Amino acid sequence: MSAPPVALLAELTYRCPLRCAYCANPANWRDYGDELDTATWSRVLREAADLGVLHVHFSGGEPLLRHDLEALVRAAREAGLYTNLITSAWGVTRERLAALGDAGLDHVQVSVQDSDDARADRLAGTPAHAHKIVAAGWVKSLGMALSINAVLHRHNLARVGEIIALAESVGAERLELANTQWHGSALAHRDALMPDRETLASAQAIALAERERLRGKMDVIWVIPDWYEDAPRPCMDGWGRRFMTVIPDGTALPCPGAHGLPGMVFDNVRDRALGAIWRDGADFQRYRGTAWMSPTCGTCDRREVDFGGCRCQAFALTGDAARTDPACTQSPDHALVRDLRRARPIAPAEPEGPLYRIDIRRVVRAS
Repeated sequence: MSAPPVALLAELTYRCPLRCAYCANPANWRDYGDELDTATWSRVLREAADLGVLHVHFSGGEPLLRHDLEALVRAAREAGLYTNLITSAWGVTRERLAALGDAGLDHVQVSVQDSDDARADRLAGTPAHAHKIVAAGWVKSLGMALSINAVLHRHNLARVGEIIALAESVGAERLELANTQWHGSALAHRDALMPDRETLASAQAIALAERERLRGKMDVIWVIPDWYEDAPRPCMDGWGRRFMTVIPDGTALPCPGAHGLPGMVFDNVRDRALGAIWRDGADFQRYRGTAWMSPTCGTCDRREVDFGGCRCQAFALTGDAARTDPACTQSPDHALVRDLRRARPIAPAEPEGPLYRIDIRRVVRAS
């Protein structure tokens, strides 16, 4: 029997006022508009705690657009879960943050797009950056833990030092420097976002040096990029191994991007208890462990380290979710990644307008 998940990612809504080109939410996000109601989410949170989940991440889209967010935080606290809000902080007031704190919110993660107003607002597609910084100050003054998240790509990697300084200036305990993962809108905008190797290497050197300087004051997390490493990352620490996601319509997933894979018949929490889905849901079992692996992965010494890499990325690049992640140098499809890096078109270092330009309602495949 699989060990219980450590965390539940509760994607409350895919609605969002921002238009970030790197968003990993599904391209057909409008198809998930039948959102779970307060009572159902509250039951899911109780079931998560009973299953052994330790903490819940309220995410989206923008979870602040849910008017029942305070009630859901309270339900999670009553169930004994540690609560984290992942937010753009768009439109939030100090009064609402205080109400969320009173309901039991432990931690707030505020996303930023860049280190200054003009660049950040251009990447977000709306004026938001200045308010994010104010909201981060409110989080601290209300006694909640604060993290900053910045998704990195070719249009902000050169300013990773400034982004770190920004997180330090607002008193964040944790900074996540998350190199873009190629799913959803990010995959559709890949050519405009993918960095060159030299800029990436320079940013990584700065991030690792700053991590040492700030050790004990602020944790600096560098999330490695998929396409410039020799070995793939373990997708969510392994498919259905440590994390569980419930998306707005109640579909339960072993990783946040799995709804894009073909042939899946994922269970829905409207119809089945969370624990039963985790333990024996057919698609939670599909890529769990190592038995499903191709010979390339199944004979590799890293098979229980990276668990074959990302199933969503394997499908996006090869059309087969069961193949070895092409990000791995041992993959027979690794040339796809090398060719995509070389084929990246040269674009201006600074976008002249918002990057979000295409209709992401289409399902876009990188192959």
